[in-house]
Amino acid sequence: MNDIFERLTNQLLNKNSSLSYAQARTWVELFWEDFESSYAKAGYDYKGKEATEKVVTMYINSYGDKLHEIAVKNPKYQHLLNNDDYLKH
Repeated sequence: MNDIFERLTNQLLNKNSSLSYAQARTWVELFWEDFESSYAKAGYDYKGKEATEKVVTMYINSYGDKLHEIAVKNPKYQHLLNNDDYLKH
């Protein structure tokens, strides 16, 4: 699983150089968890990590270059994603 997250994080960093590694990894994990939980809540059968990886890749390709512009309002993630103290890659 770590290999998949690492690969997706690097894809996101290639798409958006304004994110730090930690921020990119957090976005990848949030996308992953959000898709899997939404899919399960909707009552669909689990399609496996390959299907989730395809969806997360689609999110990265569609929104990756703009993620640094998003102001996260959820306090659970705010400190992870809206922090200028991170070193950029």
